[in-house]
Amino acid sequence: MQRLEKFVDPLPLLNTLQPSKKTRNGAHYDITMEEFRAKLHRDLPRTTLWGYNRQFPGPLIEAFRDEPVSVTWHNELPNRHILPVDTSIHDLDKLPTVRTVVHLHGMETKPESDGHPDAWYTRNFQVTGPTFTQRTFHYPNHQRSSLLWYHDHAMGLTRLNVYAGLAGMYILRDKHEASLNLPSGDYEIPLMIVDRSFHPDGSLSYPAQPNDADPNLPNPSIVPAFLGDTIVVNGKIWPYLEVEPRKYRFRILNGSNTRGYRLSLDNGEVLHQIGSDGGLLRKRVEMEEIGLQPAERIDVIIDFSELEGQTIILKNNLGPGADPADGMGEIMQFRVTEKLKSKDTSNLPVNLSYVPSLKQDEIKTVRYLKLVGSTDEYDRPLLLLNNLKWHDPVTENPQLDSTEIWAFINTTNFSHPIHIHLIQFQVLDHQTFDLERFNEDGTLLFTGAPQAPLANNRSWKDTIEVPAGTMTRVIANFGPYTGEYVWHCHILEHEDYDMMRPYRVITDERKDKK
Repeated sequence: MQRLEKFVDPLPLLNTLQPSKKTRNGAHYDITMEEFRAKLHRDLPRTTLWGYNRQFPGPLIEAFRDEPVSVTWHNELPNRHILPVDTSIHDLDKLPTVRTVVHLHGMETKPESDGHPDAWYTRNFQVTGPTFTQRTFHYPNHQRSSLLWYHDHAMGLTRLNVYAGLAGMYILRDKHEASLNLPSGDYEIPLMIVDRSFHPDGSLSYPAQPNDADPNLPNPSIVPAFLGDTIVVNGKIWPYLEVEPRKYRFRILNGSNTRGYRLSLDNGEVLHQIGSDGGLLRKRVEMEEIGLQPAERIDVIIDFSELEGQTIILKNNLGPGADPADGMGEIMQFRVTEKLKSKDTSNLPVNLSYVPSLKQDEIKTVRYLKLVGSTDEYDRPLLLLNNLKWHDPVTENPQLDSTEIWAFINTTNFSHPIHIHLIQFQVLDHQTFDLERFNEDGTLLFTGAPQAPLANNRSWKDTIEVPAGTMTRVIANFGPYTGEYVWHCHILEHEDYDMMRPYRVITDERKDKK
């Protein structure tokens, strides 16, 4: 398809959803998953999508610390998927091809509200999965302010359901954040960045098989990764945003299946990063470029006050040797053309929040967890965690309120963004090793000293990039709930097959049975 012209559509601002009711138990929302059609670009016919409340991204939920929220997630999707479903994985040939369950990424909640991959259900709750399933999920919000996001998490279908449009954003606020007087209201803007591909008729394009597919492969067959050829921000392709000459706060999510980004401004101005996955950093960090892997979030302030009349592009560094004609090097455009409506009295503080170090905790367990490449019976790539598949028995059983170090050892030749449900962690370090030697004889030979994480990754995180040939160590306290959760690569094609594992938070040293 001929590339679409950039910066012809204004950036949509997300609609904040109002609760259907409020009681002493908190706010309650009803959100429905439905098929709908939307205009994503001026020159593209309408696209058939799946969305929460017929929106892509889904409606914005705004919540406050210690004020609980419950959401009833209604599935009213059609019985046939709009994308190619590979039924050769996870025994999906025995299951309905349209199944959903919602995970609120970054939320500390009980297992039954976490969106376990096997807690799926079909249209109108007609068929449910093997794990305890419910439609109403409860979110306690007993955690610091941060940007979270909700998305589908059904086993073996996550890549397709999210690509079809089942993703939205959730902002949790607290009193401390409010005391900082950061840009707010019209000057705080959530941005969900995704990549997509389209057919000339406007429909979503997603491969049914790898480009070099063996004729003996199942058809459809899962692909090991997917990179779209178009950038979509808040549901518009390469949009522009008209801004006033003042400070703006942008809450940015990488909602792509596989693609990572390296964000910068084309005029050389810095991005003032104030937060990451788990909320505010200790101190503001001035970043010329920020890496953003799938599922990671960043909280940045851009100061347009001295840029009146200028046009600035949010860039994506494609790295050395990139094709200059590759249009994926640009995300969106800012036009500093709006009149200043009132004096900008917002702050750009240096000191932001208190983040206690977990290094002083008693370390209950250190786990060494390998990220491994293999192949399946069709000779397709099969990426595993510790050489185990999703349905193998649980091997990680942290005790409630214990602190552990998890060392992710990436023996593959590309990065993986690793996400742990339930908890926020702190990154200790990255250390390179001789990947070729490891793959020859299994020897873990380090080639350098441990390196501290970048300054913008030294607060709370729930997703972290583990580069190839690197051991990345994180430290976490497991709680506040017991039960079964999951950890996985957040490249959705990897998570679906089979780079995801259950883990169980237990109350004592016994490996509790369900």
